[in-house]
Amino acid sequence: MLAPSKIMVATMFTLIAQLRSRSITSVAALTPSFKFNQRTRCTSNSMSSRLFVSMEGGPDSGSASTTEKTDEEKERIKAEREARKADKERLKLEKKAKQEAERLAREATEAIHDVTYMSYDEQETYPNMGDLTRVMSKSRTGRPFLKVSDLQNKKAGDTVWLRGRLNSLRPTGGSCFLVLRQDSFHTVQACYFKDKEDPEGSKKMLKFLKSLTLESIIDIEGTLAEADVISCSVKNFEIKLKRIYCVSRAAVQLPFLVEDAARSEREVDESQDTDRPFPRLGQEIRLDHRWLDLRAPANNAIMRVQSAVCQLFRESLYSQGFCEIHTPKLIAGESESGAGVFTTDYFGTTACLAQSPQLYKQMAISSDLNRVFEIGPVFRAEKSQTRRHLCEFTGLDLEMAIDDHYMETLEVIHEMFKYIFKGLESRWENELSVIREQYASEPVTFTDEPCVIHWPEAMEILTSEGFDVGDGMGDLNGAMELTLGRVVKEKYGTDFFMLDKYPASIRPFYTMPDPDDSRFSNSYDIFLRGLEICSGAQRCHDPELVLQMLNDKRIEAGGGLQTYIESFRHGVAPHAGAGIGLERVVFLYLGLDNVRKASMFPRDPNRCTP
Repeated sequence: MLAPSKIMVATMFTLIAQLRSRSITSVAALTPSFKFNQRTRCTSNSMSSRLFVSMEGGPDSGSASTTEKTDEEKERIKAEREARKADKERLKLEKKAKQEAERLAREATEAIHDVTYMSYDEQETYPNMGDLTRVMSKSRTGRPFLKVSDLQNKKAGDTVWLRGRLNSLRPTGGSCFLVLRQDSFHTVQACYFKDKEDPEGSKKMLKFLKSLTLESIIDIEGTLAEADVISCSVKNFEIKLKRIYCVSRAAVQLPFLVEDAARSEREVDESQDTDRPFPRLGQEIRLDHRWLDLRAPANNAIMRVQSAVCQLFRESLYSQGFCEIHTPKLIAGESESGAGVFTTDYFGTTACLAQSPQLYKQMAISSDLNRVFEIGPVFRAEKSQTRRHLCEFTGLDLEMAIDDHYMETLEVIHEMFKYIFKGLESRWENELSVIREQYASEPVTFTDEPCVIHWPEAMEILTSEGFDVGDGMGDLNGAMELTLGRVVKEKYGTDFFMLDKYPASIRPFYTMPDPDDSRFSNSYDIFLRGLEICSGAQRCHDPELVLQMLNDKRIEAGGGLQTYIESFRHGVAPHAGAGIGLERVVFLYLGLDNVRKASMFPRDPNRCTP
C-alpha cells in the first residue's frame, strides 16, 4: 500500500491533469470521485486547497474561470509535440540504419565470394577459398595438378595441387580434417588449423570448409607433411591446406552414401545386432542411381576389370593374327534362330536389332578376312529375370578359317582366355584386390591345355548326380551347369572347361552336324565356375547344307539370309567361331552374385533407364 504522502502527491497531479483537460474551476467539484480513508482525508483536503490557490493565483481569486488557450497556442503545442515525435522517430531510424550498416559491413568482411581462377601466376591475387566460377574453357590456368597415386614420389614440404571428390569432412572447433578421393580408390587426408595471426581469415576458411557437401568436386593446394594415416591409401603424408576451391557442389541430401555402397554383405550382416546397424542397399536403388553406386571403390574397379578383359581379348587375338571388324546392328532379319528379337521401323520396313554379329562374321571369312573379331552390343528380347541374363550385353565375338577341325578354334580360344586370366591377376592386381575386399573370390583355376568334356560324359556325370536327363538330347538348365562345373572342378581341378558335341536339335541352323552322328553337332559351350560364358561351333559353309538345315528347322530363308547364303555360293573356307558375353565373364570371374554388377547400365525386361 502506498504511504499517505505518496497518495497525496498522486492525488495532486491527478487533479492538475483533470483541471487542465476539463477546465474545471473548483477542486471541490472533483473530490467526490476520490475515496480517501479517514486518516488521509484532512490532509488531502488541505493539500487540495493549497493546490487550488496556487493554480488560480491566490486565495483572493475566487471562482474565476481558467482562461482558454488560443488557437495559436494550441497549434504551437501540437507542433512541439509532433516535432518531439519526429525527433524520436528519426533517432530510431538512425539507430536502425546504423545497425544495418554495421551488419552489412560485417557480412562484407565475412563474405566468401566466388573465385574466377585465370592463371597460376596470378593466384596470390585470388582469395584462398570459395566456389569456382563455372569452368567454361576460358583459360588454361597452368596449375600443376597431380594424381593422388603419385604423391608417394614426393617429399615432405612439397607444394601440390589436387582435384578430387570430398570423401569425408570432420570439423572440430578450430580445425578441420577432410579426405579427398580420386578414381574412387585413391585417397589422401588434408587438414586445416586456425591461424592465430589471422583470426578473421581462419574464421572464413573454417566457415567455408564446413559448408562443403560430401561428393563435391574440389581443388586443393597445400604442403605435404609427414603423417601416419591408416584410413587413406596415402598413409605417410597428409596435406596442410593453403587453398581450396569447390568446382562442383553435390546436393546436401544424396540417395545413399558411397561409404554405405562400399560395404560388404558380411559387414552389413554383422552390424545388424549393434547400436548402429549399417543400411542395406537394395539392387534397385543402386541401379536407379548407378553413377553414384559406381563411385564405390569395388564397383568402380569392376568397370576397370571389364575394360581390361576387352583389352586383353584384343591383345591376344591381335597376336594370333586376327583383324577387328565392326558389323551392322540394324539387320533385315533375325541373326539367331530361337532367340527373341527387338524390331524397329526402318523407313517403312521392319528391321531387327542384331542378336549377334554371326552372319557378318561368316561373310567376313568369305571376304578373305580369315581371322576376325568384334566387340559390340548384342540385343536379346528375352524375358529372362535370372541373375545371369540381360537384354543387352557386350559380345566378344571371333571367327576364323580352319584347316581341318574345330579344335583349332578351341585351342585359339583357350590361349586367349589363359592370356586374359593371367593378365588380370598380374596387371590389374590392385583393382582385383579392391574388388575382393567387398566381393570375396579366388583366382580362377585352369589347365594348360584345353579341358574338353564330351556330351555323353556330361550326361553320365549328371545322371550320377541324380538328374533325370531323359534321352540326353535336351539342353542343360542352370542347376545342371553348376553341378557339372563342381564335378569337373573336383575331377580335373579346373574352373574353366569346354563341353562339345551338343545335340543338333538345340543348336542354331548354321551349326555343322557331327560327321558320325547327325543327331549331334560340332558345337561347344565354354564354362567358368559352373556357368556358360561362351557358345560356338564349326559353321555350315556349304550353301546347300545351310538350306537343308533351315528347312529342317522350319526357318524361312528371307532377304537377310539370302545374301548370307549367296556369300557361300561364291566360295568360302571352312570356319568356326564363338560368341562370348563380356558381362558374364566379368561376373563369374569375380565371383559376383548378379551379372548386373558387371554391367555399367544394365538392361533387363524391367529396366531401360538410366
